[in-house]
Amino acid sequence: MKNLWRGYKGKLLLLVLIGCLYFFVPLIKMNVNQAFFILSNVDVGLARDYILSFGVWAPIVSFFLMIFQSVAAPLPAFIITFANAGLFGWVFGAILSWSSAMAGAVLCFYIARYLGRATVERFTSVKALNSIDNFFKDYGKYAILIARLLPFISFDIVSYAAGLTSMGFWPFFIATGVGQLPATIVYSYIGGMLTGGVRTMVFGLLILFALSTLMILLKNIWKDKKKKGESDLVEDL
Repeated sequence: MKNLWRGYKGKLLLLVLIGCLYFFVPLIKMNVNQAFFILSNVDVGLARDYILSFGVWAPIVSFFLMIFQSVAAPLPAFIITFANAGLFGWVFGAILSWSSAMAGAVLCFYIARYLGRATVERFTSVKALNSIDNFFKDYGKYAILIARLLPFISFDIVSYAAGLTSMGFWPFFIATGVGQLPATIVYSYIGGMLTGGVRTMVFGLLILFALSTLMILLKNIWKDKKKKGESDLVEDL
């Protein structure tokens, strides 16, 4: 009972600390509000100008901005990825975007694991979390990889949901890293070189690539379920 109380006490103190930093440190409150405004406007130019305004600290600011959007789901990450490509070139931009997205995913995973479902629901929504729960039940060990390959599934909510399961950290981390890499590279490349209708076309190709990969994964899932069904049938006989 004492250990359980200590656990709740630690969670409460952490939440109080975060709240105090936001409400009583004007600089933190101003930057959090500004970052939220920029990302919620889905404006690449605005994000690029904001990051660039920090001068030599721009890469570090971009790194923490990506982590912020991860926690504050469902703000769009691709805005930062496009901005990074335009500011730092597509290669360094891709490295920066991928590493910061991974850091954000890890943070979401441990927030969920340490603070629990009630806290996660405040960052996301009950409906969104329930839909991801069902997705995990349907696709099992492939769920993380599939979710990372599909651009229309929230990166951050998947990270939170994974933290609420019994999934180990390293399977989560590896599947996230592998699944996130293709999208990051493509977003960074087109973000640094293309605009307008051409960008839309390449984005469509990215979705086509993701769906093709998804079909392969679904085929493997179907084979696994078929083998499991046959094994169960043999055991019953």
